[in-house]
Amino acid sequence: MNTIAEHIADFLKEYAPFNHLTFEELSEIATSIRVVNLEKHKILFQVNDVLHDSFYVVASGIISLSVIADSEETLLNKCTEGEIFGIRPFFAKNNYMMTAKAREESIVYAIPIAIFRPFVANNSDVLNYLLESFAVNTRNPKDKENLIGKLISDNVYYSGEKSEMQYFQSLSYNTSPLKTNSSAIVQDVAQIMTESLKNNIVVCDNNNPIGIITDTDMRSKIATGRYPITTTVDKIMSAPVITVMENVSLAEAQLLMLKYNVTHLCVTKDGTDKSNIKGIISENDLIIAQASNPGVLIKEIKRCQAPKELKQIRDRLTDLIQTSITKNIPVSHIFNIASEINLAIIKRSVELSILDLGSPPARFAWLSIGSQGRKEQLLLTDQDSILIFEDVSADKYREVKDYFLKLGKKTTTTLEEIGYTLCPNGHMGSNTQWCKSLTDWIKQYDNWMNTPGENSNEISSIFFDYEIAFGEQKIEDTISDVVYKNAKNNILFFDFLGNDALRKNSPLSFFKNFNVEDEGPNKNKFDIKTRAILPLVDGARLFALNFEVRGINNTYQRFKQFAINDPRHAEIYLNCGEAFLTLSKFRTLEGLKNDSSGQFINLDELSKLDRDKLKSALAPMRELEELIKSKFKLTQFS
Repeated sequence: MNTIAEHIADFLKEYAPFNHLTFEELSEIATSIRVVNLEKHKILFQVNDVLHDSFYVVASGIISLSVIADSEETLLNKCTEGEIFGIRPFFAKNNYMMTAKAREESIVYAIPIAIFRPFVANNSDVLNYLLESFAVNTRNPKDKENLIGKLISDNVYYSGEKSEMQYFQSLSYNTSPLKTNSSAIVQDVAQIMTESLKNNIVVCDNNNPIGIITDTDMRSKIATGRYPITTTVDKIMSAPVITVMENVSLAEAQLLMLKYNVTHLCVTKDGTDKSNIKGIISENDLIIAQASNPGVLIKEIKRCQAPKELKQIRDRLTDLIQTSITKNIPVSHIFNIASEINLAIIKRSVELSILDLGSPPARFAWLSIGSQGRKEQLLLTDQDSILIFEDVSADKYREVKDYFLKLGKKTTTTLEEIGYTLCPNGHMGSNTQWCKSLTDWIKQYDNWMNTPGENSNEISSIFFDYEIAFGEQKIEDTISDVVYKNAKNNILFFDFLGNDALRKNSPLSFFKNFNVEDEGPNKNKFDIKTRAILPLVDGARLFALNFEVRGINNTYQRFKQFAINDPRHAEIYLNCGEAFLTLSKFRTLEGLKNDSSGQFINLDELSKLDRDKLKSALAPMRELEELIKSKFKLTQFS
């Protein structure tokens, strides 16, 4: 081995995933590595470039990875010594989705994929590392502190947990594959493939797959003259086939194609070649699946011109949620994806209203409140929002408010057409009570928080869960400043809010049976929203205000943060967080099954295991209740 190759191998062994290989293996790889010198600002590859035959490791210097979003270049990552990038050619066939540029004079090692592939296929640690890196789109999937966590809405690039969704989503594939038997003549099979416009046919024995013939087989084995056209298909078929279960994910399919160096997978009833063929997955199916990821949905949302188009995308989100739950994707991940798409839909709805009404007469902010504001809306439940516009002179106030009421009306109507029903309590930006100036909103929050109970019928705790969907971030920040200023040492407010959090009916009876509805259309059903989920939501909101936790609205994420803020009670908070995810999953499954809000669970339809799991998820609520009573010394409003 030459000195340069030995030096490269010695360098690589210190970094993942190369540290999973032996020095002998690295030495073999190093002899084929190309050293690339890049001047400052030199581009190695850019968005839409055809994929290279190599991936890269930074030997020295810094390589920036960026995308173009809203006509601006957005930096995603900076790769430094030992970090890998440009691994898209391992897992995808479409062009590069980002730009790699030298931020300073740099040296990178170009590692040929053809040379490295066998080591990936035979080493699960290396394969898993590359798959995680591609899915998470970060230079180091184990380095959680450096995850960017920002959605680039105009690109299919996702960072952090968001990107994992597309790699666990199920695939659409050909469920009616062409089939033949091993004694069929190649010429006859070629004719069938041509007439059917298919590039593959499965060879079966009693409907069990034993081989596959593709256009490649026809070209390499028949067109070259290696076999006559009159030969039987068993002579040219690729065998054995690689088989998978019906609900195989994109990640699993990519992994198997990479590991076995094949371009097709056979879907069978039990995932083995000993059961009936159910379909065929091709490389093209993987490319199509990648084009249906959440980032693409958001890109499509930005182009929508009518509510019906937005509704189609929201329907696709429902399908994605359904598939993700079936695949046992963590609910926390599903929340991340759904919230970004929901917010994008709301934003586009506001934009369409502005296009119709003309430019706003003042700056404003459209805030989603309630479950949308907490980023917890998986089902198509009702919409909740408020509209805040900047202060204007008294002579313009009426005119400005009239514009924003029209904007609110158009937007809520659009959202209703998409499938988000109107809030039964009127908590929407189209309501004159919830569409007003910044000063009026400040007075509203001052009144709610400093004189709680005087107008208790007006206060709704969901107004303290908000997320900006459109408009000026400074307006939302101002409201947050007011809220946390008023919350500081406000014993009366926390007394009121704490009692409100404990006012929900108990989910279980004294004998630990579920408390179900006594009458009405949902008689004998369990109200999972009111009795189980809302107490956790209310408790999390209460502690978030008390601990001054800003920027974390999701109930699960709030409980995780509380465990850091208050380590003495960390176990209670973490148990409550997990309980919230479990309960949310039960509600979502109920809603998807019955095309409803999922609020009422028919316990008779649950298995004993699920009933026990549901009951276990209610256990942490008692500890949370005791913690609230102890911490906030509830008295006046008890």
